[in-house]
Order: sequence, then structure tokens, then C-alpha cells
Amino acid sequence: MDTIDLFELRAHFNKSRILLCFNGPISRSLIEEIGNALKNYLQADHAQPSAAMDVFSVYVEMTQNIRHYAMAHGYDELQSSATVVVARDEEGRYLVQAGNMVEKADGEALLARVQALANMDKTKLKSAYKAQLRQPRDESAVSGAGLGLIDVARKSARALDASLSQVGEQHAFFSLRATI
Repeated sequence: MDTIDLFELRAHFNKSRILLCFNGPISRSLIEEIGNALKNYLQADHAQPSAAMDVFSVYVEMTQNIRHYAMAHGYDELQSSATVVVARDEEGRYLVQAGNMVEKADGEALLARVQALANMDKTKLKSAYKAQLRQPRDESAVSGAGLGLIDVARKSARALDASLSQVGEQHAFFSLRATI
């Protein structure tokens, strides 16, 4: 293994305004611990309470979705790894980004869903949220890209941004970014 230049990595994090970064298998307890660290950081950063709550809830929604997806597909530790980054943009807004390995077809469907939400204004997102709330919930169905994703889109100050990177023939890495 090559030696990691931590000073260079730190400089990159500082230049990119990365506040928190995680890469690896994600568990319920880890989501909670990182969430606590994120809450403490936001408090120390004097984030507005509404922004801090939105950043935290978007982080939780994204990471829980990753965990549920990996469990539903029986992924091993390597496949169930997540990459999570919380950063600031040039305007001081928080960027909450998360990514994980997905089945290629699932990633394509999710990318299309995110792009559809990105094309909605706040009024249409509110209507979509209310419509989703009224939908009967099928307990046997695998949930995903529903109410939680719409809520993330509603909290985002800009349109959600997503990408899909091919990994082999069957898999892809799905990335999602919300701006708070």
C-alpha cells in the first residue's frame, strides 16, 4: 500500500471545504455516531437551527437509504460501502453528498427519478410530496425513491444533482447531492 500523505489530504479537504467525510461499510450505529458528530460540528459552526436540522435530516435519509438498499440486496461488506461527504460551497451553503454501489438498472431508475424531481419547482415538489403521502403503503414492497427523496428535494436550496458511474457490467455507483 502506498503511504497516504495526510497533509496533502487535509489540504485537499480544506480547499474543497469538506467538513465531514466517510468511506466504508455503513451500519445503523455508525449512521448514528456520524450523525452525532455532524450535529456537534453544525452547532460549533453556528449553523442556523433550520439549516442544521435540514442538513442532519438529509444526511440521515441518504445514509439510511444506502443501508436499507445494501441489506435488501444482500450485499457483502465491500458492496455495502458508502461514501458520505458534507461540505460547504462558495456561498456558505451545506452540500450533503452520498453514494453507494447499486444494481445498474436500479441506478438508472433512481437517476431518472432524481432528474424528474430536479425539474420540479417548490410548488410541484410540495404537490408531489402530498400525493406520495396519500398513496397506500404496500408493506411488502421494497421502498425507495419515494417520500424521503421528495423530502430531500424539498429541503434542497438547489435542484438535486445525481450521477451514475458504471462499475462492471451489472453494477454502478450512484451519487446524490443536496444543497442546504
